[in-house]
Amino acid sequence: MYDQNQPNHSRRSGWLPKSLVALAAAGGLALGALYGPLVWQTTNVAAQAPAAVTAPIAQLDSSLLQDQAALASLYEQLSPSVVNIAVESVRDSAQLPQIPGFQMPEGMPNQPQRGEGSGFIFDNDGHIVTNNHVVEGATKVIVNFDNGFWAKAEVVATDPQADLAVVKVTPPEGMEWKPLVLADDNSAKVGHTVIAIGNPFGLENTMTTGIVSALGRSFPVGELGSSRYSLPDVVQTDAAINPGNSGGPLINLAGELVGVNFAIESTAGSNSGVGFAIPVSIVRRVVPELIKDGQFDYAYLGLQGNTITPELAEALGLENNKLGVYVSSVVPGGPAEKGGVQGGSETITTAEGAELQKGGDIVTAINDQNVRRFEDLVSYLVTKVAPGDNVTLTVLRDGSEQQVEVTLGSRPSQPLATQQGGKAGQINARAAITIAEDAAKQAGLNGEVTEKVATPDQQDGKDVWVVELTTSDQTATVTVDADTGEVVTVDVK
Repeated sequence: MYDQNQPNHSRRSGWLPKSLVALAAAGGLALGALYGPLVWQTTNVAAQAPAAVTAPIAQLDSSLLQDQAALASLYEQLSPSVVNIAVESVRDSAQLPQIPGFQMPEGMPNQPQRGEGSGFIFDNDGHIVTNNHVVEGATKVIVNFDNGFWAKAEVVATDPQADLAVVKVTPPEGMEWKPLVLADDNSAKVGHTVIAIGNPFGLENTMTTGIVSALGRSFPVGELGSSRYSLPDVVQTDAAINPGNSGGPLINLAGELVGVNFAIESTAGSNSGVGFAIPVSIVRRVVPELIKDGQFDYAYLGLQGNTITPELAEALGLENNKLGVYVSSVVPGGPAEKGGVQGGSETITTAEGAELQKGGDIVTAINDQNVRRFEDLVSYLVTKVAPGDNVTLTVLRDGSEQQVEVTLGSRPSQPLATQQGGKAGQINARAAITIAEDAAKQAGLNGEVTEKVATPDQQDGKDVWVVELTTSDQTATVTVDADTGEVVTVDVK
């Protein structure tokens, strides 16, 4: 996301105002008219002309021209599917940087913040996908299309654990609506050419190219209290990704989505050739659930572990090249403990000075899928199974291989204070929607709820959530007190 309130010297330095260009051209003509005759009077230019015409530049390789034409054609076909997302949010004045010697006036209103990100058309129902961090806390979302049209958007659902969000618009009349095609899971290979289309630094409809630099990266996302989960199977690319590209697509040469750009690794805060994209396998799994239910329910194993490294193997006394995930501990009462997975029980200190619980199981497979790294285990849980499913873990315990059956649970919910749109101590959007659904059904709302939108508002000086619920033939508007969770009003039509 690109924050317009932050200075952006790199953006300004690349631009030359049109007026200056015009002046430069006009000045050149004036100088030529003024000094041209003087040159002719003092210098015989014709006598210095070359005797032979310079040979033309060699013909370019036709394959290069074909590649160039293919990329241009790809851009023309895909750019209508990529959007600019402009957001407004309110930042508490108490959170603004404090200026030495300046005292903030009492009662100063909260400060509006503006930023930009990218997104892409997901389906024919008006849904657009972007990053959670692009729309997090947004009070207003405007989607701008490549043809100059725009539409006000509603946030349908967000998922901090995958850094994905879905917004919905009513497609403007007269525009061609083109959802992107999703590539097959795991179809991207290291070395494949990819392109990114988005709005770096607010520069709309920018295309950059590169390759898939690596696959299977793990990225920490979504704080849950003191814990963080890892996003698996992240795609690494050297296609230029900068602030403002967040939420935009990473696309293969077939014009298919292979990832959603969301992060960079840089000491300067801008492109350094190491960008990251959420893999299409997670997009395919999570986004439809966000649209349908307003949330994605992650499978939960309930263990803490580490990929076995040479240092860890030495500390645990394992033989060389023993691959898998060492279980340092299991969550009390969690699925892994109930299934019989054993964590470490004896505290030891490694050569590096870290404390480690020795004696835990080593997971080498889940449902016959090999587990070499912790990321393999997380990937399987996110993309292959759901809460309530039974899985078979192959573990090494005291040197012997065993099979452990585990019934997966649901990943614990995020604390209320860190959810989208809520202040510390208030209920979040997801909780407000749940409360609203119960109240609306009691008031006569029937059928499956197909749309759920929660909007923060203020009524009579109190923070509230205004929740709109839609079924095939009814709509309900429910106002929920953001501090207490009490239902203020219910209106079913």
